[in-house]
Amino acid sequence: MSIPTHHPFDFDPTYGFGLEQLRALRPPPAPPGFDGFWRTRYDAALGVDPRPQLGARKPGPDDWQVHDLAYSSTGGFPIGGWLLLPRSGTVRRGLVVGHGYGGRDQPDFDVPVEDTALLFPCFRGLSRSRRAPIPDDPAGHVLQDIDDPARYILGGCVEDVWVAVSVLTALFPGLDGRIGYSGISFGGGIGALAIAFDKRIDRAHLVVPTFANMPLWLSLPTVGSGQSVQAYQRVHGSVRDTLGLFDAATAATRIEQPMLVAVARFDPAVAPPCQFSVANALPDRNHHEIFVLDAGHFDYPGQREQHALLAGKVARLFRTS
Repeated sequence: MSIPTHHPFDFDPTYGFGLEQLRALRPPPAPPGFDGFWRTRYDAALGVDPRPQLGARKPGPDDWQVHDLAYSSTGGFPIGGWLLLPRSGTVRRGLVVGHGYGGRDQPDFDVPVEDTALLFPCFRGLSRSRRAPIPDDPAGHVLQDIDDPARYILGGCVEDVWVAVSVLTALFPGLDGRIGYSGISFGGGIGALAIAFDKRIDRAHLVVPTFANMPLWLSLPTVGSGQSVQAYQRVHGSVRDTLGLFDAATAATRIEQPMLVAVARFDPAVAPPCQFSVANALPDRNHHEIFVLDAGHFDYPGQREQHALLAGKVARLFRTS
């Protein structure tokens, strides 16, 4: 193992948790109205006509045709992103790929899949989906409308995933029931919330997911978006009720689809206890795999080898034959 021991932080990014302690963590109970809150939003998202618009094919790696993509999400919010299509073969699967809180300036060309249409949406307010007055930096974005659960920005981002699934089914009607999701960090937490209430997503891969076990997320030191929310809570003392409705670990208890979740022992941006709370919350009766990384949001010896092993598991999860 190569869990980092030297780092520049003034706190311990393992938080003193050993592996057995991490695996023993459980999600907080759902607040009253949790399921109704999300099912109502999901039903509304299903009623959206996304009106996807594909740009002309652009130069890309040999294996992919690259298209700019735009669609309309809930509330008419314009979402920008990319669609990657295989240059050869038949599209047999769809995959929505969420991004971290740094946004994205291009699609990922190394997703280990074949015969798959890859949709890379930029979540509302970020990257190609920037829109005033929403801040496009993580510290500001995560606070947008945080005092109003019905308008909190994270809810709109979850809806962007649901509408992205609708985009894939509109463009490729034959993919119904064969659409997956993959998301890291910010996209991992948003993904857990989306997957729990969208059975059109048939399997998913999450990496170091955030927005989980909110009581811990608010209390553990971090350099991530949680730091901004903690500072806001210290001044205003008003976010706990909202955050209870947006807990990715609570949502994970509702996930029925097969999952591959990669969680880290050391992470200065997303506390490992919060990540493991998502993985541990997945129902035992379903087929899930947990992959433990030595570190997240931090370079470490052996990183390339661990991620190569993980990529092999991702390929198996989303294989089309």
